[in-house]
Amino acid sequence: MRYIDVILPLPLEGLFTYAVTTEQEQQILPGVRVLVPFGTSRKYLAMVVAIHDKAPENYKVKTVASVVDSTPMMLPQQLRLWQWIADYYICPVGEVMKAALPSGLKTEDRYRPRKELCIRLMPNFRSEQALHCALDMLGRASKQKKTLCDFLALASPDGSTQQEVTREELLNESHCSISIVNALVERGILETYEREVGRLNHGGEPHPENIRQLNEAQQNAYNEILMGWMQKNVVLLHGVTSSGKTEIYIHLIQRAIDRHEQVLYLLPEIALTVQMMDRLRRVFGNRLGIYHSKYSDAERVEIWQKQLSANPYDIILGARSAVFLPFQHLGMVIVDEEHETSYKQQEPMPRYHARSAAIVLAKMYGAKTVLGTATPSMESYYNAMSGKYALVELKKRYQDIELPEITVVDVKELQRRKMMSGPFSPLLLAKMREAIDSGSQVILFQNRRGFAPMIECRQCGWVPKCKHCDVSLTFHRQMNQLTCHYCGFTYRVPEVCPCCETRELQGRGFGTEKLEEIVRDKFPDARVARMDLDTTRTRNAYERLISDFSAGRTNILIGTQMISKGLDFDSVSVVGILSADSMMNYPDFRAYEHAFMMMAQVSGRAGRKGKRGQVILQTRNPELPLVEQVVRNDYFSLYKSLAAERQQFHYPPYYRLVNVLLKHKSDIVVTTASVELASRLRQWFGARVLGPDKPAVSMVKSLNIRKLVIKLENGIDMKKVRKYLLMEQQQMLTDKRYSTLVIYYDVDPL
Repeated sequence: MRYIDVILPLPLEGLFTYAVTTEQEQQILPGVRVLVPFGTSRKYLAMVVAIHDKAPENYKVKTVASVVDSTPMMLPQQLRLWQWIADYYICPVGEVMKAALPSGLKTEDRYRPRKELCIRLMPNFRSEQALHCALDMLGRASKQKKTLCDFLALASPDGSTQQEVTREELLNESHCSISIVNALVERGILETYEREVGRLNHGGEPHPENIRQLNEAQQNAYNEILMGWMQKNVVLLHGVTSSGKTEIYIHLIQRAIDRHEQVLYLLPEIALTVQMMDRLRRVFGNRLGIYHSKYSDAERVEIWQKQLSANPYDIILGARSAVFLPFQHLGMVIVDEEHETSYKQQEPMPRYHARSAAIVLAKMYGAKTVLGTATPSMESYYNAMSGKYALVELKKRYQDIELPEITVVDVKELQRRKMMSGPFSPLLLAKMREAIDSGSQVILFQNRRGFAPMIECRQCGWVPKCKHCDVSLTFHRQMNQLTCHYCGFTYRVPEVCPCCETRELQGRGFGTEKLEEIVRDKFPDARVARMDLDTTRTRNAYERLISDFSAGRTNILIGTQMISKGLDFDSVSVVGILSADSMMNYPDFRAYEHAFMMMAQVSGRAGRKGKRGQVILQTRNPELPLVEQVVRNDYFSLYKSLAAERQQFHYPPYYRLVNVLLKHKSDIVVTTASVELASRLRQWFGARVLGPDKPAVSMVKSLNIRKLVIKLENGIDMKKVRKYLLMEQQQMLTDKRYSTLVIYYDVDPL
């Protein structure tokens, strides 16, 4: 008898074995989906990994219920990537399956092909003589006669009677009602039927002639990348903002296409795909496919199926989930803005980093990878410095435009002298007015959304907090509600303080929503837009905001870190960074690294075309070395100072971190469990285990949280680490006291 090993979309370790019938044996291949029984009454769609003759011991094997696919829906490299992610990030491979597949491929009946209703002549009316009879038969039914004539004009422009039209086309052209069309169907003259149509957009024919010629600096970088690939599989392209990295990518993509290779182009944010899609489509047309979470599930299923077809996209542009798509001839991977934290999946499992997964995927195909950024992550730059990656630097902006002039404003001193106008310094207001009057645009960066981060009673100091999470609530004035940004729960804004019953409730601090209100008040003649999570929840919202700003229909764009991520605007002359301290003072060893990246990136939005841009950086700590490094755009100085600290205190890139998270409704249970687990882990890892500690936010969604940190030397055997961690996790969960305890691991946390 033959057996198969399958992956089930469940949070359970390992593969599951099922028997196959003789008939099924002829249909089953690795990568096809099968429906299998699990438990007493449930059935799941599973992915076949292997076929073999070895019967499992100690339990009765169930038989596959049915085979869903006639051809594989997965390629061998994808299955290997799933297993690598499961092993490296210490999670069940079933969780990887759930994350990788569109929902329509995880169930039997979720995906429905898109269909449209079409109309054609019945076979017995497909001759000129028969049509004359049909018109005579309609007699005085003038509307039906007109509709039939309109149909013939649409369907048979060349005199043929074999053409079809959609019902929608006929209704629009003839201005008739559905009842008239139905009457022609009832008379047996026309017939309706459904036709399957694709949901995917078609970008037109490719136009390689639209590829711009590289300048000298770009051409040198292009050549260095090719030379770097001769020695290394990965090249880090470190180019200042607006240096023309995208144009280099386009030349590399064309080279891959000429070699009959496919390209995966990853971006950290969906917002960036709007501009990049337009730019790539002008060159590559219908060779380009787009894949990200704002697309409907049906669209993602169709892209998946197209990638397995005989005519797949040559280029896939997408966010991190695009790394899971099937590629038949992958030759190159581009990870743009490789430093971005958005590449790391946080919730739910698997908590993978798309940059690492993409590099591994490329290696599986024998493909090459380029990591591009103006502000490299510490890990990538360390790999380049140590010789693991090749390094290519692009130090000049396109057309030799100077980097923006960054002016530091001491907010603390201005507040002491009572010269601040809310969150604005006099200099920033003056530069904004100057830019608007000259027809230029302004970007204001504030990395907090909402109207105010919290509200407080001026009388007694009461602050409303989420009843499910250990955080204060953010006030959203437009919706007139308090929102928890961790669990999403909303609350009514109280009219009086529940502690002292006074009405002296006021907002503390300011978010992008409040900033927008202030700017509209101070610049009533300006067109203002806001770009944050609240204003970009729909797929089209990104496109509208970016399109309006690119076209000059918006004068001032206010936003969170979304606006710092590689967007390209021609007319931005002023960028205001309103509160640099909120980024620099975050309690995390990566705070300075991330702060430098955000400030350098958002500064790079200024002066990309034409004259030099200006950046006003407002801070209460202008004397910090980090501020000077941002002003000089001195990444190497930042790297040297941080590298020395990281090495001394055993942090990445010199050590690998694994966070161990425990969650439970009872604070006592999670405290006891975390102490016990720490003791168990120290038996294996010794002093490498730190904690347990309460994280900064120690309760989310009514679950109390404790955290352990394990610091592991580079080169340590991660297979053994995984084995020990999973063993201790299982032993803890078999204890009745911890039966409802949640334990999970976050490898390489950000």
